[in-house]
Amino acid sequence: MIAIGEAARQSGVSIETIRYYERAGIVPKPRRGANGRRAYAAEDVARLRFVRRCRDLGFSMAEARALMRLDEGNCDSVRVLTEEHLDKVRKKIAALQTLEAELAELSENCARGSTRCPMLDELNAG
Repeated sequence: MIAIGEAARQSGVSIETIRYYERAGIVPKPRRGANGRRAYAAEDVARLRFVRRCRDLGFSMAEARALMRLDEGNCDSVRVLTEEHLDKVRKKIAALQTLEAELAELSENCARGSTRCPMLDELNAG
């Protein structure tokens, strides 16, 4: 059994995030030692790492929770969840590319040296 600081170090999740995950029910509350402090087992650290990796990949907390509930033999369900997430990521990328093009155009307009700022005009028109 290890203390919360060591669990944070081993999992790559901050102490405050671990506490948040516990309050939100994403990970179970750990056992308490005789001194009343949280005591984490290896499986607790593995679960924290799993959630951290899900979050690193952009999965929502609900999606991470759903993935945790699936077992190794449930690859089709994992694939469906992952493909849904990938679709959302692709839509975000497309939206960001559109935003990038709009900002580049507005910035280019500013470079033309007009006495009125085309970017501010565009923002005010919106």
